[in-house]
Amino acid sequence: MNSKQGPIGVFDSGYGGLTVLKEIVKTLPQYDYIYLGDNGRAPYGIRSFETVYHYTLECVQHLFRMGCHLVVLACNTASAKALRSIQQNDLPKIDPERRVLGIIRPTTEVVGQYTRSRQVGVFGTTGTVNSQSYPIEIEKFFPDVQVYQQACPMWVPLVENDEYNSEGADYFINKYVRQLMVQSEDIDTIVLGCTHYPLLAGKLQEHLPPGVTLLSQGELAAASLADYLQRHPEMAAKCSTGGGRMFYTTDDTATFDRQAGIFFGEPVSSMHLAL
Repeated sequence: MNSKQGPIGVFDSGYGGLTVLKEIVKTLPQYDYIYLGDNGRAPYGIRSFETVYHYTLECVQHLFRMGCHLVVLACNTASAKALRSIQQNDLPKIDPERRVLGIIRPTTEVVGQYTRSRQVGVFGTTGTVNSQSYPIEIEKFFPDVQVYQQACPMWVPLVENDEYNSEGADYFINKYVRQLMVQSEDIDTIVLGCTHYPLLAGKLQEHLPPGVTLLSQGELAAASLADYLQRHPEMAAKCSTGGGRMFYTTDDTATFDRQAGIFFGEPVSSMHLAL
């Protein structure tokens, strides 16, 4: 493994992690970043734990070979299904000095600061909801908080097909909002447990009861990463600071570039990575 300074790696199964990278770059613009989207094998949300683990580990190892000492899994499904195994079983063998961080903990460790009713909702993919990662992690930090979950399998296709502002989107947004809120009328804080969902935030607010707080992960993950690097100067010293951005996809680059700009908020030019 390369011991020189290297970029911070940001991994996602597709496009959604770009909403996280956007906030990370805004908070920590000085660092170099490599984004890897495994679009060729997306979506991860419907796949088994074992498959998600193997796919995620393969992509993390690619980012390590590109020089990354630190990789952020900007993917809820990968964080839920693969992070713990990679941290505990793989990193000690690959390189104990490297680090892989997830996107679920930065949200769960602060969610209790936002809820007054102690009733929290989570919108997520089927895979993330079935993993029970959010209830488990929230209980560690805030055992008094009750968590209600709702899988939203139609939301990612709506976003990736640029239909998230359409009238058709209203039907599926209202459907899943009602299915969550019927579980508890006292939910006052909702975690957007998929990195695609911030693009639906405007319409979500139209269908949610007044006063419900939506928590998007990008800003929370960026703040958490900044705090991590401040607390671990030895890792910060390994991260290069040229302000560069590189983007890789395992699928067609032209398609990726068209879609990626929606999530990242500015034009993206990617390279293909063959797995």
